[in-house]
Amino acid sequence: MSARAIKLTPVLLSFLFSGIVSTAFCRNGGQPLILYTPYTKIFVPPGGSVNFPVDVINKTASEKTAGILVRGLPRGWAGELKSGSLTIGQIAVLPGEKKSFSLQVQVPLRVNKGSYHFRISAGELAVLPLTVTVSEQGTFKTEFSTGQANMEGAANTTFTFAAKLKNSTEGKQLYGLRAIAPPGWDVSFKANYKQVASVDVDANHVQDISISMDPPDETAAGTYRIPVIASTDASSSTLNLEVHITGSYGMELTTPKGLVSTSITAGDSKKLPFLVKNTGSAELNNISLRSAAPINWTVSFDPEKIEKLAPGETAQVMAEIKADKNAIAGDYITNLEAYAPAVTSKSAFRVSVKTPLLWSWSGLLIIFGSFGSVYYLFKKYGRR
Repeated sequence: MSARAIKLTPVLLSFLFSGIVSTAFCRNGGQPLILYTPYTKIFVPPGGSVNFPVDVINKTASEKTAGILVRGLPRGWAGELKSGSLTIGQIAVLPGEKKSFSLQVQVPLRVNKGSYHFRISAGELAVLPLTVTVSEQGTFKTEFSTGQANMEGAANTTFTFAAKLKNSTEGKQLYGLRAIAPPGWDVSFKANYKQVASVDVDANHVQDISISMDPPDETAAGTYRIPVIASTDASSSTLNLEVHITGSYGMELTTPKGLVSTSITAGDSKKLPFLVKNTGSAELNNISLRSAAPINWTVSFDPEKIEKLAPGETAQVMAEIKADKNAIAGDYITNLEAYAPAVTSKSAFRVSVKTPLLWSWSGLLIIFGSFGSVYYLFKKYGRR
């Protein structure tokens, strides 16, 4: 080997060694590509989805192209690399620039609570570790729930419950709806403001259900538990509802003998007894008496109000009806009403009006006077 060659060898070796170090530095410490996201750890419930925004930054002086992969994603999880509407698998970045894409991860419904680790790699040029923490134990079932599972009221009340039906399975389900209610109870379901017997619910979605219960009016007081079931061939859930019946409300306004008519002279007043009877099984409170009478007539009650009336009890009320002094003879209808917050009873009372006796005699005198005048005129001028 010549002396010139020997002298150049250290220089050549130094140059080659420098290139090897530079390449290694770029691949490891220098990071020719950087994968960056501001959110490296995200919490999500079972069945939820996660979107990681990722930037690819080229720190070198030349264009870099790399295949983009997701590695270590748990079994059953779905991951997709997207740029806008495109699904990508490789990316090219010009010197000193950056490109963006996203990783969309779908967490299954059936998953254990805990942290799950995976990564995005840009070939051998960069790696981005990511973590998804599942915040609760996953399920694979149907959930039927309500914020108010019990109600109280009279037997003639319609009870309406607001419920939520959650499909925590992995597919769309058609749920049949039914209730196990006592005989005679009418139970109906509404979804999206329509009466239904079944309802479709998408996977991991919640459907609002309105449940109405109408017991028979004669239902005895007590507590009734009604299971409501939403079921498919593969999954079902039962919602236990409770209705407490305080009794039934009923009231009757009538007269002691059942007569609903009377007679009166124009301008006079008449007192009539009325009976208010509690025909239900629950106590009635704050019963008021009111009327709708012909013009210029007056109706008053004594008492005007009944504080309470126990089931089966009867209270007597005196009604004083005063007819208009100018009322002409004939039949008039006066509507009487007993009103309580829970129930109302009405009675249409017929009043026959007679004219005063003085008016009758005056009428007769006028008639006789007319006949007398005719007779006098006929006798005086009849023969002329």
